[in-house]
Formats: sequence, structure tokens, C-alpha cells
Amino acid sequence: MTDLLYSEEEEALRAAVRDLLTDHCEAAGVIARSESDAPHDIALWKALADGMGLAGLLVPEELDGQGATHREAAVVLEELGRAVAPVPYLTSAVVATEAVLECGADDLLSQLASAEVIGALAVALHVTAGGAYKVVRIENGRLHGELTGIADAAVADVLLVPADDGGLYAVDASAATITPQVSLDLTRPVAKVLLDGAPGRLLGDAEPAVRRALRAGAGLLASEQLGAADWALTETVRYLKERKQFNRPVGGFQALKHRLAQLWLEVVNLRAAARNAADALAGEESAEEVAVAVAVAQAFAGPVAVRAAEEALQLHGGIGMTWEHPVHLYLKRAKADSVAYGTAGAHREALAELVDLRAP
Repeated sequence: MTDLLYSEEEEALRAAVRDLLTDHCEAAGVIARSESDAPHDIALWKALADGMGLAGLLVPEELDGQGATHREAAVVLEELGRAVAPVPYLTSAVVATEAVLECGADDLLSQLASAEVIGALAVALHVTAGGAYKVVRIENGRLHGELTGIADAAVADVLLVPADDGGLYAVDASAATITPQVSLDLTRPVAKVLLDGAPGRLLGDAEPAVRRALRAGAGLLASEQLGAADWALTETVRYLKERKQFNRPVGGFQALKHRLAQLWLEVVNLRAAARNAADALAGEESAEEVAVAVAVAQAFAGPVAVRAAEEALQLHGGIGMTWEHPVHLYLKRAKADSVAYGTAGAHREALAELVDLRAP
């Protein structure tokens, strides 16, 4: 039977990542950065990816990676979600890395693992595994076209671009015109990518690479959503113990106890679903079993993370209307994550097909 509990090594990894984020990712800094033209924290990314070697968790050791599994990557994403950290970990160290692993481009994998380059899969953030995605035109070895909604493209060094010949091409980001788009989640901005005769290097077939990358992205996104939801619950409980009304802690009122108890149950269930998805991605399960685990996690994760952030915002109401409190960042991240790599509804539909429970 699979053990979904955290191992000692995973807990040690969590402690190390949390310590780093506590020192280098305080809420005030994230809010200030989100208002600037450079929302990504590249110094924090370098500390995580290069200093701690976390960019290469999914890459084999012989290619300068850590040779770890999706379970360890999930622990990192829980902590990044808890800190709503503006770093391209999910997009580069998970999604782009998975696409390159499928293609077997060892030199590019080594660069991604060592954080020498940041990668971004040039597929819109809302696309689910198995869903249709936009491709660019290829003529005489040059790529032409426009792609929108590309997460973290602004800081990418290499773009992984699907073309109309069925191939996945590595394109130097400097050869593309990247324009920021209005993004709800200020800590994971999206951008428009314009290719006008950009040279590309063929890595392999796009379809299996994109499907694998998006499935891993969706499965591990649940762990990021778990981290954000857990922060929202923990901070709300702490605040309601301190906040007094009628000379007693607000948290002592029965109605609020019931709301928090219900939220705690949902967060615990989310933890189980997220851990199961990470374990399935890491294990020897069949492709269908992995797809079921990911669909279950994402069908559940989005609504719970959004509700946790909404409850935190409402139950912090006593502090007044303020931009300085980080809760709005968590609500925006939760809302954006709820449509990333497929909506909960899309994953429920996929799950119904997988387990043969189609609607009449």
C-alpha cells in the first residue's frame, strides 16, 4: 500500500525551504515587487534553484540533477504556495523540465537542472493535459506566430514552442518579442509571445511532451494550492484568536468555529488528494492511474483553495480595507490557479471519461 505520509527527508526539505522563504520572501517585499515592472524575485529563484539545487529535482543525477521524485517537488511547491513566492519554479523546474525529459534533450536538461537557464512551455496556462493548444507556423526552419497566456515567459531564457509540423522547438527567448499581459495573479504573470522568423532547435514530438508536461503541472499545482490554502487557514485561526469583540476572542463564536472546522476538513482532504497525485506521478502506476489521480486532485483543489482564501479575506475583515495585508495575493493566486492547467469542471469531465461515468 502506498504511504502518502511525508518521509523524514521530505520534512527536512520542507524545513530548509521554509527557512529560506522566511528569510527572503516576506509579504511586504512580495507586494512591493508585484507593483513593479519586475514581479519575479530572481535572487530568490537563484537561492532556491542554484543554491539549494531544487531546479533539478526531477532531473537524473547523471544530467546534473538531484534524481529525486515528484513527491519532493510537491513539498517544495507546498512551501512556495504558502509564501506565494514569485518564482518560476512550477513553470521551469516542473513543466518545462518534464517536456524536455520526454524529448530527451540532455544538454538542455542539464542547463535547466543547474538553473543556468529558465524554461517556459509556450502553451497557454489554462490548457489542460490532452486539451487543444495553439501552434506556430514553421517555414524554412523559422518560426512564425503569436501565442498568448504564457506563464513566466517574461523571465524565461528558453521557450519550448510547439509548431504546426508536430515538433517541439527550443527558441532563445531573446529571439522572441515578449509583451506582458494583464494578469490577475501578480506573482505569476502571463505574457504574449510573438515569433517573427525566430530560429528554433527541434527537440522532439510536441504532443507527448506537452501532454506529459501539463499532466505533471496539474498534478503538482495541487500541492501549491494546498500550501496557499493551509496558509489561509492557519493565519485566519491565529488572527481570530487575537482579535477581540465584546471582550472575547472572535474565534470563540460558534458560527466561526463551524466555518473554520469545515475549512480544516477540506484542507485535510486536499492534502490527501495532492499527495496522491504527487505519489502517482513519482511511482510506477499506469498512465491511466496517473491521469485519474491528477484529475481527482485538480477537480478538488481549485474550489478549496479559492474558498480558503475567500474565508481568510472575510474573517480578516476587522483589519479594514488594506493593500498591505498579503491575503489579496493569496486570493488572486487561488483564483488564477483554479483555471491553470484546466478548470475543476474540465478535470471532472476528464475523470468521468477515465472511469467510464459519462453523463447520460
